[in-house]
Amino acid sequence: MSAPRLERPGIVLRALELGDADALFAAHGDERTHHYWSSPAHKSVEETATYIQGTLDIAGAHAWAITTDGGQALGRIGLFVEREGVGEIGIILRPDAAGRGFASKALNLVVAYGFETLDLHRIAADIDPDNTASLNLFLRNGFEREGLLRGNWKTHIGIRDTVMLAKLRG
Repeated sequence: MSAPRLERPGIVLRALELGDADALFAAHGDERTHHYWSSPAHKSVEETATYIQGTLDIAGAHAWAITTDGGQALGRIGLFVEREGVGEIGIILRPDAAGRGFASKALNLVVAYGFETLDLHRIAADIDPDNTASLNLFLRNGFEREGLLRGNWKTHIGIRDTVMLAKLRG
């Protein structure tokens, strides 16, 4: 499913594409950036391309490249609608794009799209409890902590808990 272009001053979200693998390998191939992801850092651009294709193949997936002008991807954000009215959101930025406000802007654009265009009533995020940067991003942008799912993920760093956060429409 192709995601529509979303924009506001300083940021453009365009549909994620396989051609973004080179730019996004800087995020997916970085051990520190990928530490709390469910899989280890990618070893090659080809692995990142395969991962992107997997995202694009998910039914109900809306995936964007985060850019300043519609060009090179600084990161990616996805909204996954698994059942009527409910979505889950995930985001990753390249290290050189972190701390510049792109994550908050992208998150707000996608949340607005989910509520206004897709008519979702709930958007959730599943975050490792030690990933304070992501927890703070979502909390700063109106998501509320709902609970802890113990032992929810088996990852490259072991069995991990999940902090569930969500934002409700209205």
